[in-house]
Amino acid sequence: MSRGRRGEVAATHSCSGEAASEPTKSPVGVQAASSGSAICLVGPGWHFTSGISYYTCQLANALADHNKVSVIQMRQLLPRFLYPGSKRVGQPRARDGYRSDVQVYAGINWWWGRSLFRALSLMRSSPPEILVLQWWTATVLHSYLVLAVIGRFLGARIVLEVHELQDTGEARSSIVRRYGRWGLGLLLRLSRGCVVHSTADREALKAEYDLRNLRVTAVPHGPFDQYRPGIEGRFIGEHAVAAVKKAPRPDVINLLFFGTIRPYKGLEDLLRVFNGLGEKEVSNLWLTVVGETWEKCTEPGHLIATSPHRDRITFVNDYVPDEVVSAAFAHADVVVLPYRRSSSSGPLHVAMNWGLPVIMTRVGGLPEAAKGYGGAIFVPPGDRQALKAAISQAAQLVGRRFADPRSWNDTVEALLSAADAHAMYPDFQVSSP
Repeated sequence: MSRGRRGEVAATHSCSGEAASEPTKSPVGVQAASSGSAICLVGPGWHFTSGISYYTCQLANALADHNKVSVIQMRQLLPRFLYPGSKRVGQPRARDGYRSDVQVYAGINWWWGRSLFRALSLMRSSPPEILVLQWWTATVLHSYLVLAVIGRFLGARIVLEVHELQDTGEARSSIVRRYGRWGLGLLLRLSRGCVVHSTADREALKAEYDLRNLRVTAVPHGPFDQYRPGIEGRFIGEHAVAAVKKAPRPDVINLLFFGTIRPYKGLEDLLRVFNGLGEKEVSNLWLTVVGETWEKCTEPGHLIATSPHRDRITFVNDYVPDEVVSAAFAHADVVVLPYRRSSSSGPLHVAMNWGLPVIMTRVGGLPEAAKGYGGAIFVPPGDRQALKAAISQAAQLVGRRFADPRSWNDTVEALLSAADAHAMYPDFQVSSP
């Protein structure tokens, strides 16, 4: 594929910037009308890869089954030196791909320049009926406000999809915290509807903002199936792949912690439990930790380095390519997510899509995210005794696979409901997936 100049509409539609072998298909059965709606989806691109980058790609593909979909990516979110994962900015990580019938503009930079005007030109040339803004960080606020105002001027219904009210790292700065809360309030006032991923988030939103004139729908995060085997890889990561496969299975039960390493993730709790196990208790266990360190959260690394069971811990301290993610989950027996707070969790949805037993804390939106999943084991946050007992409980489930109850059909239905699609299209209906 030819990437084209920065800021131009992409000629092909790979999420990673590489050529996609086949468009991703989704089992969505939402029908708005015979020709569907013109929907413009705005979210992070792949220059600053994150879980919301994958989410935006998957959602666009799901919407495209019955709608005309375009995507405006947020490219440079902020000055590179301010980003926790600055060393990997711009490096290819994803292998998932946008469908060929999804028009992708890649994308808007934080300083705007010509990038914003090109995005607005795309909106004017193909006016959307629904403009969906993915909210996960205040770094996009100034751009979102412009897009929302222009979208309203063009007659679009604005839907704000809130992944969390405020990033935990941004909340540590009083200035950024106040800016984010103020800006989110403005976006909500410009919106026709809002989508959140749990009733806990809906209640938190209601406590902070006036939602009386807003259609608010709550729906769990859609399934993350992009790491399943069967897609040919395009990245070279043999060393990391070998590392996450180090656990000598089937001789041991491989516990996997996956995701960015941040203070709220509670990895320290898992490590203290693992480090406190006796030689007999740990003899049939292995711990694999895969994740990039954020917010100077170095205690987990110290606990790993000084662990009495260091020879039974694999530590890959990086935001790894998709092939490594696939290898890590394929080699895992149990996934452990000891979060201290959470709106939702991308690693949880990856684990459920693999059908693995999952130990997680009963915080925020996690109970709703895992509702109906047979492999879920819940513990109170910060309770190490309960976490230790849950590891023994999960060991009894090793080898079993559980059905993922999540569907993109639910997400698309909630989004169109927030946009009041029934008013736009009297024949709007939702068919079975």
